Amino acid sequence: MAYTAGDTILDDEYNTFVNNSSSPFGYNHFAGTGSAQYGLGQSAIATVSAGGTVNAAQWNSLFTGLDTIANHTNDTMTSRAAVSAGDTIAIKAAVAADLATLAASVAAGSPNATAISSQAAGSTTNSGTWNSTSTIARTITFASADTMRHFFNAGGYIRIVPGTSGSTDGDKDTVFSELASAFGNLDLKAQSTTRSGSGETLTTNGLGNGFHDLGTGYTTLLKLTSDNGADYNSNTLEINAKLDAAVGTAVTLHIQQIAQDPAGDETYTSGNTSGVPTNPNEAPAMSLTLTEFYPNNTEGLASNITSSSNAQETNSAS
Repeated sequence: MAYTAGDTILDDEYNTFVNNSSSPFGYNHFAGTGSAQYGLGQSAIATVSAGGTVNAAQWNSLFTGLDTIANHTNDTMTSRAAVSAGDTIAIKAAVAADLATLAASVAAGSPNATAISSQAAGSTTNSGTWNSTSTIARTITFASADTMRHFFNAGGYIRIVPGTSGSTDGDKDTVFSELASAFGNLDLKAQSTTRSGSGETLTTNGLGNGFHDLGTGYTTLLKLTSDNGADYNSNTLEINAKLDAAVGTAVTLHIQQIAQDPAGDETYTSGNTSGVPTNPNEAPAMSLTLTEFYPNNTEGLASNITSSSNAQETNSAS
């Protein structure tokens, strides 16, 4: 029998709404453990035994679950009155459509979620100036692969902010400061990465990559080349990301920043010391700051979803 308004809900129809792991996705798949881009880590709803009766409490638990997840994703659900024990548990309109709406939001990384808080996720700065390459890498680790997926699926993201440290000491310092400013806030989300800055020459645009696109080799999220003038138009700054394993197994995110200075160093000469900065040929100490924007429990989730630790992986400058 087709699911039609006015009929009585059957156990297999109810169980599809609750537990289906393929399209149309059931509540437990996009709100419970799920897999890949589905799953928020919430408590699963029990299914009905084959041939069993769908009772009022079970039907209401599904309605409550829909509304709870919708509070977090900021999706509008169909208005439904709760059913009471003793009623004929009849089909309610638009359940399948509402489930599809929520599943799509979770698969997209809950882009409209506003129950998001922030906390520092570590910062690293080079120990001094350099004139070839600066590489900084940091890691963010989650308690489990599921927690990592649920973090991003529920709207969590990692903000990546490159920068420079110390006083400006010549045009080369200015070049790397401007490159860092052009990145602005680089936000790694579930399905894409966003950039708040602008300017400089776009060399590699990997902003279409999000957490679910990452593998075990570095993916370049963004690489910029200086447009500051002929002397430094080969200087670059890039941000890369990778996982320690495939999504679904991975627990650690690696963020890498590489600044390169292949430009000629001809500003300072032994016969040109008057009014010349001490180290104009040196690039500035670079910094990398990470901030975790995590899904919190203020609008439906059972608990906050956060990482468990972060650490410096690499800090080299030569």
